[in-house]
Formats: sequence, structure tokens, C-alpha cells
Amino acid sequence: MRRIAIALALAAVTALCQSGYQKPPKAVLDVLRAPDAPAVLLSPARTHILLLDVVQNPSISDIARPMLRLAGRRIDPGSNGPHLTSYATAVTVKDLASGKETKLTLPAVARLFSPTWSLDGKSVAVANQTASGTELWVADAATGQTRKLNIALNAVMSDFMAWLPDGKRLIVSSIPAGRGAAPERPLTPPGPKIQETEGKAGPTRTYQDMLTSPYDEALFEYYAKSQLLLVDAASGKATPLGTAGLYDDISASPSGGHYLVTEYRRPFSYLLPVQLFTRDVTVRDLTGKVAYTAASLPMSDRIPIDGVPVGPRSVQWRPGKPATLVWVEALDGGNPKEKVPHRDRILMLSLPDKGEPSELAKVEHRLQGAGFGSPSITWLDDGRLMVSDYDRMRRWSRTFLVDPAKPAGMTELFSRNVQDRYKDPGAPVADTRPDGRVVAVRGDSIFLRGAGASPKGDFPFVDRYSLATGKAERIFQSDPEKFQEVVGVLDDTGSRLLIRSQSPLEPPNLYIREASGKLTPITNNPDPSPQLRGIHKELVTYTRADGVNLSFTLYLPPGYKKGTRLPTVVWAYPLEYNDADTAGQIAGSQKRFNRLSGYSHLFFLLEGYAILDGATMPVVGDPETVNNTYVEQIVASAQAAIDKAVEMGVTDRNRVGVGGHSYGAFMTANLLAHSDLFRAGIARSGAYNRTLTPFGFQSERRTLWEAPSAYLKMSPFMSADKIKEPILLIHGEADNNQGTFPIQSDRMYQALRGNGATVRLVSLPHESHGYSAQETIEHVLFEQLQWFDKYVKNAPALTSLRD
Repeated sequence: MRRIAIALALAAVTALCQSGYQKPPKAVLDVLRAPDAPAVLLSPARTHILLLDVVQNPSISDIARPMLRLAGRRIDPGSNGPHLTSYATAVTVKDLASGKETKLTLPAVARLFSPTWSLDGKSVAVANQTASGTELWVADAATGQTRKLNIALNAVMSDFMAWLPDGKRLIVSSIPAGRGAAPERPLTPPGPKIQETEGKAGPTRTYQDMLTSPYDEALFEYYAKSQLLLVDAASGKATPLGTAGLYDDISASPSGGHYLVTEYRRPFSYLLPVQLFTRDVTVRDLTGKVAYTAASLPMSDRIPIDGVPVGPRSVQWRPGKPATLVWVEALDGGNPKEKVPHRDRILMLSLPDKGEPSELAKVEHRLQGAGFGSPSITWLDDGRLMVSDYDRMRRWSRTFLVDPAKPAGMTELFSRNVQDRYKDPGAPVADTRPDGRVVAVRGDSIFLRGAGASPKGDFPFVDRYSLATGKAERIFQSDPEKFQEVVGVLDDTGSRLLIRSQSPLEPPNLYIREASGKLTPITNNPDPSPQLRGIHKELVTYTRADGVNLSFTLYLPPGYKKGTRLPTVVWAYPLEYNDADTAGQIAGSQKRFNRLSGYSHLFFLLEGYAILDGATMPVVGDPETVNNTYVEQIVASAQAAIDKAVEMGVTDRNRVGVGGHSYGAFMTANLLAHSDLFRAGIARSGAYNRTLTPFGFQSERRTLWEAPSAYLKMSPFMSADKIKEPILLIHGEADNNQGTFPIQSDRMYQALRGNGATVRLVSLPHESHGYSAQETIEHVLFEQLQWFDKYVKNAPALTSLRD
């Protein structure tokens, strides 16, 4: 037996030392490579759906294509579009009434992205990425006839295509005619790189992929500059709109006579992404002429932590009006620490009037969601609107009903702790119409769609909610033995719903549900991995030593025999809470179909492990100082999870590993440094030295200089000498996430190695914060399985640990 053990150990060492991409066991590969169900996109008319055959894991050759990392964008210079984006190889239109399926006639070899329904639901536009450009294809939804238009799209920016309300024309970003060759990198530098500030505070998050030189500036301008075109979808005729510029955020007015667009201008920044550059937000007519300047904003380089830019932000069209603008402005200078009676206000201006805008509402706290993106302003089809503000200290949200005809009055509809999932009333169900996205009001009632969180898990619902009385009538809730979620409300009465239904034994499929409860199947996706049906899944609740309620989902491998103690993986991600009650709430559902994909830790089930998935690691306290006890709280949570699994008879306390991704990797290193609960760890794409993220991270609001002891205490890099258990570090070499620079893992590896730890660093070529390539994913699974097989499953017993 001893010889066999030595041989197995040598085989494991040999496998870990192999070079090149490796593959996990066949049982894992069979599940990994099983086909996925198509992605679904409901039409605005709610009569058809798109079924998209999405490529889940492209080849390494795909992601190894040339990439430019400029101003926060990742650009494929060949296609003049995004370097790596989710894409489909085929698209099918399905008529919900007849069930008829029509496959769009597209290139045999296609990389289709950004499928976009026309606002009348009769046509579909989609971009196709090739090695030498990005094409525009338009399809008739009824016939499936598709044509390529003679337009070279510029898809570098996020919003490069927008339909006009007539459903016949689009505004698109194109490569300017006669652009010429890209700038060449100078052989000698033109001079030193100089940055300067004038004594004013400008805290900046650790953004990645920033500009670094005048050459980068020229390169970014070359690839991002576009010529907007007005395109007739039927004939392909394209009319230039104005001159070329750095355009983004294109949206047509409800009348179709104007469009709203953001244009970025020099000077550029070497510290900030493009969305914070100097910019103009303008309304233009269909010749490209500027009709109104909604905002002319300087570089947003002085935004306080958790603050917002001053001046108009989140500028948008008001639905149902020909050309009325709505936007948000801060009343506190964008600084959340200023004491003011109101933080934000909402303004409105009807064009062509260029006078003073009218004030729709003021909110006491920050308008929820109105940072740099779209605010939580929901328009009803009767002209009223719903807005939500957010109290950052209490983590509290309130939703109000506002009538533009009576702007002085606001009616409060909902008020709750945003972390209190059990009291979430749901979100309004909105429809996209030619004159904008609105919520239908019928008899003063709207539909609310929510997760239906409860102590037994999530059971999604749809309510009919009376705006007059505040009472809700439940018209749908998931079957208690399934997980059923509403994809769309198909009529204004709520009697017909498009739902996605699944259970642990039934794969997800779409159905039309009638008011009577009758279900009509729309898709028939087969079970891609029948071998997984023997997996046991169970919600387990327990209590931390300080009284905080916790939970994990217990997974047991197929064929598990009750009473057998297994090697166990604890996989988690810490979250911060104001109070113990919300920290202890249950999230997720046990009724979902078991499907393993990507580099999921759940693949350990196929190798005989138990998994404590999503083991809650709440960090509870005042949001300003909660991280002062971060280490103590995650250790206590880990201890409670293991104790519970041991008590249940499923876990061998001497064979427990811990792992996590991103902030979960940070947690993993801290647990190994500050406890003796685990035999080994896996930390993917983490940050370990908080002095490298000095202006806050996760929900930490203080800077390094305001809370140096917390930053140092939380940094496992500073405790590298205390990590005695083997740890596997995995990191994408092209990580673009704030704070998780690849150097974080490089330096952590050196610190651990220098202090005599057992550590392995796997750097993944071309991969970002999440991993994409098929070869990469197979290799990551190989590494994870090998590591825990060696250091957890087959580790010698430790008599120092309790049985």
C-alpha cells in the first residue's frame, strides 16, 4: 500500500509539473463540453423571441487575437470592435403564437453580437465580427431574410447602433471614410511623460487599461473616432450625420426627429477611463446639426469616493413626448459627505424650448443608480414616473411616485433596507415601445416582478400593484417544487406570461402560462448531462458563535452513501451588512437544474468531494468601520460552516479546502493566514495587498491614510509568513478588474515563496478577470482538481485537528 501511495504522489507531482494546457478527467470534460440551451431575447411587440446559439468558451486562438488596451476599452484592431465579447454563431426567430421557427440566413462562419430588435419588433439588426472588420446585418423577423449592408461598423464604443422609432432606419457608428493607416509607434520617445496636479484632492480608483503616452492617445482616437450614419434598413442607403467624432450613448428621440449623443473631447486622461473624459451631451437633428447642448462637462477627475460628477448626468429622453429631455444634477457638489437637505434633483426640458428646465423632483439622498449610468427613473405610460433614492449610511432605499403635473408632491411607495431581500416588493415590468420604454398602467395598477426571497429560498413572482392603495395582488408565483421566473408579461392584463421553468431534474425551458395555470411549451431543451442527476443539493442553515444566522448549499456527489465523511470544499464570497438580520437571509434556490459549466468549483463533485457552496461570510457592522473586524468575522463564519458539515456527518474535518474568486480569493488567503481550519486553498484573480488599492475597495469607504491599520490587517500579503497551508494562485495575465492587477498574485507568490510556503502560481495568457478560452477553462479545472486531490483529498490525517 505504501508503494501505491508513493506512486500516486509522484504521478500527481509529475502532472503538476507538466507544461502546456492540460485537461481534467474525462468525466469532467464530458459535462463541460455538453451543449448549452440557446439564449433568449423577447421582441418589443412580445410576439417573437430570438434564440441565439451562443459560444460559451471560444478557443485560445480567439482571445489571443491582437488587443489594444486604451482608455478602459479593449479593442480588436482587425475588426475595429471589442476585443472579446460574447457571440453567437446562429440566430433563430420563433413566433410565440404559431411556434414557427425561422433561422436567419447569416454567414456560415459567423461571430454575431449585439442583436437588437427594431422598436416595432419587425426587424433585427446584428453585428458580425470578422478578422478585417465588423459588418451590419439586418433581418426581417417574419421571413428570416437577412441582408448585409455595405457599412463598416465602428463597434469600439458601447452604444454603436440605435433604431429609430419607425423601425425602418438606424443610426450607427461607422469607420470614417478615408481614415488611412493606424499611427505607428515612434522609435524614439518625443519626451518625458508628465502628470501634474494643483493641490486639489482627486482620489482615483485603480482603473486598468488606461492611456499611457501620446502614442496611446493617437491610437485611441484613431480606433474610437466614428462617423455617424443614418441608415435605411431596407435599401442600405447611408447618410452621414455631421462630422466624425468620439461618439457614444446614441439614442433616438420618441418622435424620431432627433438623437441624443455623447461626444468625448481632448484633453484625455492617463488615470481615468473614457466615460470620465471631457465630454458634451448634445441633441442633434437628422442632418447631424447640434440643436441643443444638454451638458458640457470637464474631466471628472475630482469625484469624491462614492460621489458623482457635478453638472447634468444620466441625460435621457422622456418617453411619450416628441423631444423632451430629463436629467439628474447633484445638489451636494457630488460629495456624499456634505450635509444638505437634498442630494439630487431631476430636471426636464421640452425642445425646441431652450429656456430654464423645470424641476420634477428633489430627493433627500442620492438618486439610486444615478452615478455614471442610467438612474432609477421609471416612466409610466400615463406620464407619471417612479424614482428611488438611496441612503448610503443606512443602506436604505425609498421609491416615490411623481406626477410631473404636480411636481411639488411625491408619494412614497416603498421603503426598505436594500439588503433585506425578504421585503423586496419587486421591480416594475416595463415594455419597449416606439416612443420609449414605459410601464403599462391599467386601472391605476402596474405589474411588479421580483425574486420572491424567503427563508426557504427564492420563488419568483409577479404582482398586480395598485398605485392608489399600495396593495399587491399576486398573480403568479413559482411552483414550490420548481424554479420558475417570468421572462415577459405578454399582455396588458397579465393573463399570459412567458416563463422559464426548471427543477433539479428538469432542464430550463420556456413556456407560455395562462391565467388558468395551463403551460404551453415553447422550447424543448434536452438534459445535456444526465450523469449529474444523482447530485444531492440541500439548503443548510446554522448559527455563528455571535448569533448571526448563516447558510450554505450542500452538494453531495452522485452515488453518495449516507454517513460517509468526504473531503470537502468550502467556496465563498464575503459581503458586508449593516445588521445581523439581513446578513442571515437566504439567497438563491435549491430548485434550479444542476448544470456545471466553465471553471466552476462544482466540478469537484465528479471527483467525490462534498461542497459547501456559497457559505455565507457576512461582515456585519457600521458601513464606515465594518472592515475593522473583517478577519475575525470571516474566520468565525468558516468555523461555523465546517462545524455544521461535520455535525451532519458529511465532512471529514481533517480534509477541508477553501477557495474563492476575486474578493473570494482575498478571503481565502486571509482564512489560511488567520486560522488552521483548512488543509489547502485555491485563490483565483485576487488582490492581496490593500496598499495597492489605497482609495477604497469593495464597500470600504475610507482611504489607506484614513484607516491604515484596517488596510494592513486585512492584507494577507502582510501575513504571508503565517500561511503554512498550500495555496494555489490563479490569475489572468490581462485582468482588467479594478484592484486585481496581475501583479497582486505575482507579489503574493514571491512573498509566500520567500517565507517558505507551499505555493503554485498559474498565470493564464490573454485571460481577463474571468476566464474565457476553452483551453484555459480545461486547464484551470485540471489545476484545481490536482491541487485539492494532492493536498486535501489525499492529505495525511492531522491528529492536531478534532475528529
